[in-house]
Amino acid sequence: MPNYQDCHVNNNPKRQRRCTTATLSAMALTAALCSSPASAQLGGKNLILVHGFSPDQIMSDEVSEARVVTDADSYWEDFWNQHSDDRLDWSSKERIEGGIANRAYNKVIEWASTGFCNDGCVIVTHSTGDLVTRYMLENQDVWTEAAGYPPLNVLAVFDFAGAGGGSELADLAVDTIDGDGLVNSAIRGMLSLWLGFDPSGQQLGVVHDLRPANARNLATAPGSVPHLRFVGGGTEYLGTTDLYIPGSDDGVVSLHSACGAPAQAEYDSCVNYRDLNGESGTVSAPASLRYNYYPILMGDSTHHGGTIGTQTGVELSYVTASIDTGVSVNLSTQRYTSGWWLWKRQYDTVTGSADRSMSETLFNSVQ
Repeated sequence: MPNYQDCHVNNNPKRQRRCTTATLSAMALTAALCSSPASAQLGGKNLILVHGFSPDQIMSDEVSEARVVTDADSYWEDFWNQHSDDRLDWSSKERIEGGIANRAYNKVIEWASTGFCNDGCVIVTHSTGDLVTRYMLENQDVWTEAAGYPPLNVLAVFDFAGAGGGSELADLAVDTIDGDGLVNSAIRGMLSLWLGFDPSGQQLGVVHDLRPANARNLATAPGSVPHLRFVGGGTEYLGTTDLYIPGSDDGVVSLHSACGAPAQAEYDSCVNYRDLNGESGTVSAPASLRYNYYPILMGDSTHHGGTIGTQTGVELSYVTASIDTGVSVNLSTQRYTSGWWLWKRQYDTVTGSADRSMSETLFNSVQ
């Protein structure tokens, strides 16, 4: 679908023909949506997926449109693909305010023109998808108004391992990409575990947007759509990345980002009264969160990929057990004590969560 400038600049006849074709395609999609029952949905609402960073794309000279789609298929295959109604797929070689913004614009106009979110829709993001979605939602009112459509009725965003506050690993990748010496060599070795390749000499695309200073200055306006946060504190990449990330982290993203803190700092939980494993007590946590951000689930051993993958065996704690944003999340919780006398500890956790992944636990709680 052409972008906004294609349709409205200088009354170009060729551009107008492209817009007419796009409009007819959108009408056909509308008819298809109206004539067939929804095959997925979450809580009776259309579900949109926005994936995170795909390192393999960075080392490719070009990323075809077919590759963008197949990589997104693989990204979500463990759980969420089977439950989704549509996706925003994007290339990690692009920048958020460049090619990714154009892709987001095209999808927003497609959804607006077909009424995809008229009855409300929900967005599920992972990692950098948090930042992409925040940018999209901040701009969607302007995009839809300029195109003559009402804004999308997004009821909630479910952010898993959200990287909206950036990742310190992105700073390392950019700062050491062409550095010399043993220290830079060691850091590049660690980054190779995260990225899957040696970043030397590569064009890092969206990694520049993931630098915390850049991420925190992108789409900063308070939003009207609630962001529900799902965070982990597990280890990936043999634990090597933890050395470079402040506070508790999931192997890629620190809690200052995943919880939705307004500033970069070291934290060990999203709230100061409960640890990631559910233990009650005093814990370092953000004094406040971004407007309309609500931590829901926390897993002390849930790693970055495990938040949307098949990782089980982690008894999840919670911050908010019940919330209604137009779709309702209601968790079954339990409280118990462990130990004795001075060593007695109280825990608040989600019933049966050790037998399910974090994503499955959330999915089963939505009404």
